[in-house]
Amino acid sequence: MENNSNLPATPKQLKLDLGIQVERVVSGVEMGILENGMPYLTQRGLAAMSGAARSTIQDITQEWAEAQQTGMFSKGRMQFFQNYLGKNDFSESSLYIEVDQDGSSYYAYPDVVCMAVIEYFAFEAQRTNETALDSFRKLARFGLQNFIYKALDYTPDNKWAMFNARVSLLQDSVPNGYFSVFRETQGITVDLINAGLPINEHTIPDGSVGGTWGRYWTANNLENEFGERMGYNHFYPPNFPQSRSNPQLAWAYPNSSWPKFQEWLRTIYLPTKYPTYILKKAKILGGRSEALKLASLFSNKEITN
Repeated sequence: MENNSNLPATPKQLKLDLGIQVERVVSGVEMGILENGMPYLTQRGLAAMSGAARSTIQDITQEWAEAQQTGMFSKGRMQFFQNYLGKNDFSESSLYIEVDQDGSSYYAYPDVVCMAVIEYFAFEAQRTNETALDSFRKLARFGLQNFIYKALDYTPDNKWAMFNARVSLLQDSVPNGYFSVFRETQGITVDLINAGLPINEHTIPDGSVGGTWGRYWTANNLENEFGERMGYNHFYPPNFPQSRSNPQLAWAYPNSSWPKFQEWLRTIYLPTKYPTYILKKAKILGGRSEALKLASLFSNKEITN
């Protein structure tokens, strides 16, 4: 991947805690896939597919960063990018994602940005070009994500694998007469996976719910109302780094407190605590725009049971 050290500086971009799964040059186009499955083009690859000079791509990148910083989008190409990206819920401060690889910082342009640039040079620029038009026609059939996946012979990991491993391992581990936060939040986790949240060692929603509920339980002396909670052994599957400290103490709560937990989950945790949890994960979700989509998931929605 191209190092960004020889490019003009842009305002500071969120640096993601993601590595690169695969990156290659295919038919003269430099492309890759991040650890979370997000496809991208490098600046050189985007220039190749859009038929624009790399310096022009950098100028657009700089103009976007300045417009985002000032809130002023000039007429012309910045107006086009504001409209296009806004319709696709992209509001990042930079057009690229900055990632670390072997101690150096690199630029990766996500698919929505790449499509905007290609469409601009195919139809909207003062000087449109055939390269961008050919790329647009090709991607209109497949989409950039499928195009990159196929070009790199990449098959996404089973998004359910790590969640299912935890479900199987924790089956029947909770004492009779008690419920576990993990089991009671499985519906939330299913909704999150369907919405695109990668469940792995970095994103463990039940850990956030359990810790927050535990503090609420203690602060409100709920054991006086429902009886004492009970500790039990909680295990992570071997492919989770957390498994190195197995078994871990987790709390099971009296079944009589289940209605109280459900009320707390829907009226306190989801509207006020969950968005903060997800936004803290922006660095591994592909940026703030992706995190905001997930943060608003339960704002007006019933939870899967």
